[in-house]
Amino acid sequence: MDQLPTQTTKPAGKARARALGIPLQGTPGPANAITDVRSVLVGYSTIIKGEGKLNGQGPVRTGVTAILPLGHDGVGVACAAGYHSFNGNGEMTGASWIEEAGSISLPILITNTHAVGPCHRGTIDWVARNKPDVANQWLLPVVAETWDGYLNDINGSHVTVDHAIAAIDNAASGRIEEGSVGGGTGMNCYAFKGGSGTASRIVDYGHRSYTVGVFLQANFGSRRELTIAGVPLGEQLTDDNPMEAYFRGGPTGAGSCIGIIATDAPLLPGQCKALARRVPLGLARTGTTGSHFSGDIFLGFSTANRDALNGRFPKGPASEESYSRMDFIPWGRMDDFYAAVVQATEEAVLNALVANSEMVGRDGNRSPALPHAKVLAALKARRAVVA
Repeated sequence: MDQLPTQTTKPAGKARARALGIPLQGTPGPANAITDVRSVLVGYSTIIKGEGKLNGQGPVRTGVTAILPLGHDGVGVACAAGYHSFNGNGEMTGASWIEEAGSISLPILITNTHAVGPCHRGTIDWVARNKPDVANQWLLPVVAETWDGYLNDINGSHVTVDHAIAAIDNAASGRIEEGSVGGGTGMNCYAFKGGSGTASRIVDYGHRSYTVGVFLQANFGSRRELTIAGVPLGEQLTDDNPMEAYFRGGPTGAGSCIGIIATDAPLLPGQCKALARRVPLGLARTGTTGSHFSGDIFLGFSTANRDALNGRFPKGPASEESYSRMDFIPWGRMDDFYAAVVQATEEAVLNALVANSEMVGRDGNRSPALPHAKVLAALKARRAVVA
């Protein structure tokens, strides 16, 4: 079956990084997305309305992304998980419980910095409505954020509980949109239009293959840092840079990046954390040096060993059946999974940039799209020099 169209265009038809011929390592899954990991679903609520000056009612360029590790039916079922904060100038709720229990069992939501509250509440309301037995115990939702205040009226309370619920309800498998959708709607990357990006890699493991998928809300990087396929391009792309001009010499590279890593390989919580620690290596391939003002927080989970790490209230006295058991990849065989994370992270950043369009938001602030033709010309020139 020919997978090329699936890998090179997003559902709306806009090109992804592979359509530009950018050389990328590794073998992607059928959709080249986090949803290539069976049972993982992604849903969006995208809010785009209004024009003109900031007036408390907009303009609005924001939204919510929901990632369901085990689908709708699997909400409340535990997955092994681990998180890593590369730079803590950001927020991911529920991190203390992840560190304590090594698991997650609820949808993961990503939004803007000032909308964490309604998304947290929306997750609880969705679970109470659809999984009342789960909601009868405690709920510690995972909600992460990045800042979209350059394009969006971030203080306007435009993201509501209903938007969070809709993102969970809308979550689906297969090919997913990228760029200015969901929580990534108002985000910027290397001072170009950024936002939501995803990619996946197949890892061969003897008798079978596993999938590693990465989803990023990419909102980081200074223009001059941008590197594509190992070629420093930022200095050649500085002529249209309204975002960094807006901040008038203030901190560049700010904004944050949230990364979610999924795999169907059986892993321990510490191994999920080890995957999360590799995301910065993939980001670095695209040029970032990790700004102090960029909260870069990453979460990895495994869909194998379903519910082995559940933290529910026990029933009755302990017995000879009161044990949990887990299969896991030996630590000495983890390197191919680390490589998959790095490769998929790099491509997810590029997809967020390539599969995007210019956006104008609050006060006429503009975020230009990555100029495909200039990028291709620069890459072609480098290849000619090397040859």
